[in-house]
Order: sequence, then structure tokens, then C-alpha cells
Amino acid sequence: MSEQGDNAEWDFTSVVPADDQAPSTIDTTVPHSARIWNYWMGGKDNYPVDREAGDAYVAAFPGIVPLAKQSRQFLIRAVSYLAGEAGIRQFLDVGTGLPTLDNTHQVAQRIAPESRIVYVDNDPLVLAHARALLVNTTPEGVTTYVDADFHNPDQIVSDARNVLNFTKPIAVMFMGSLGHVADVDEALSIVKRVVAAVPSGSYLVLWDSTDTSEGFDEAQQGYDDTGAVPYVLRTPQQITRFFEGLELVEPGVVSISSWRPDPNNPGEPVDGHGAVARKP
Repeated sequence: MSEQGDNAEWDFTSVVPADDQAPSTIDTTVPHSARIWNYWMGGKDNYPVDREAGDAYVAAFPGIVPLAKQSRQFLIRAVSYLAGEAGIRQFLDVGTGLPTLDNTHQVAQRIAPESRIVYVDNDPLVLAHARALLVNTTPEGVTTYVDADFHNPDQIVSDARNVLNFTKPIAVMFMGSLGHVADVDEALSIVKRVVAAVPSGSYLVLWDSTDTSEGFDEAQQGYDDTGAVPYVLRTPQQITRFFEGLELVEPGVVSISSWRPDPNNPGEPVDGHGAVARKP
């Protein structure tokens, strides 16, 4: 793998199998949300079944592509705020999905090279990328993966303790992943249990897709009907509940494109809401 600059997209061909060489643990016959999301964001780590499902989704709901792209811009702005203004040096990114450009560790370590990042996922293709990520960390910092299901927050916290110091502030991140938890009360419980484990001065960064546009529900149902793992669209009010007991950073829970946007390049509102909040 050739050396890359900070803003270059990495070449993962050395760690990601070709379509006809996928390991048996990766099912290439059913579309997968992380791979489809990668496709919508312009990535290369997807299979024909993902591209077919992604194109069908876009035909039903074109707004999904700007949502995918704005989700990465929200991550960049949120992590930049946390590593910069808020002074956070530890990040726990749960349900991270496939890496593309400007992942959590890249953004944080550009600002604070000593930042420590733990990614959490249990998808075989995502985990295949861990080898590439581990060699692209800064000498001063740490970047690592935990193979865990976010339905088991106690395991996530236990494994993360091997890398992160839970006596110092940690940014807990759920970036568009909790829609895979059908029951909103279970999703709330997962977030609260992880946030309960981190100390005062820590932060929660969270966004998820919302049922705020006509056609989004229909497109999502069509995707669910393919046999893929279903994804539930939340209401903005439900997303706000994840931040109960925390101190919201301005502007609060908003469309992610409206969270501290670049004044020279503000994005149009998208059907995903989120926020950054501090644990008192």
C-alpha cells in the first residue's frame, strides 16, 4: 500500500477481496447497508448486489445520496469540534461501518496526533479493513478495532477499556447505526449504558436517518424486502431522546447538514438528524 497524504483516499485493494474472492464469512448474495452506504459515498468497497440495491433505492428516494455525503461532513465537523475546541483525545466510534475518506481517527489525529480511537463493528468486511487502518495511525496516537455487536454494550465498554482511559473524557459516537435496532427503547438503552460508563466531561455524538421526507419510508421498505438487515427510520423527537440528561452543544438536534455548517458551503437539509452533547 503506497503512502498517502492526509486528504487522499486510501487504496484498500490489498485487504479487500475482489467480487469472486470474497471470504466465506462475507455474504455477497444479500445487500449490506455498510457496503451500500460506501457505494453512495463514492467508495469502492461494495459488490454488485449492493450497487443494484443502492441504485434501486436512489430511484425511489434520490435524497439518500446527499444524506450519505452529508453524514460524512457532519462527522468531520463534529470530530473537529471535539478534538479542537472541546479538547477531547479519546473516541469510541460504535458501528463505524466501512472506512472511506476522513474517518474519525484521520480527523482527530490531524488536530491532535496523540488521539486514541477505538472503532467498534462486527461486520467481516469492515473488520478486514482494520489492518489498513492500524498502519495509518499517527506515531503518538492509537487506532484500533473492537469486534463486537452494539447489542452488547457491556462488552464494548469492557474491550474499549483495554485502550481508552475511562477516567478521562471520551467521545462516544453512534453515526447512523442505531436504525438497525428496531426497538427504540432498546436503542436508547444501548446508548445510555455506554454513556453511563464514561466520565463527566465526555460527549455523545449521534445521528440517524429520519422519516421526514415522502418516499423515504417506501424506499427503505423496498430495501428491507431484499432480505437485508432492516433499518428503522426514527422521528426527530425520538432522536432527541438519546440526548436526555446531557448538555446539547449549539445548535442542538438538527438536520445534520445544519449542524455548524461551513458558511461558504452550507448543505441543503437532509433526512438525518443528530447532535453533539456533553455529559455533565
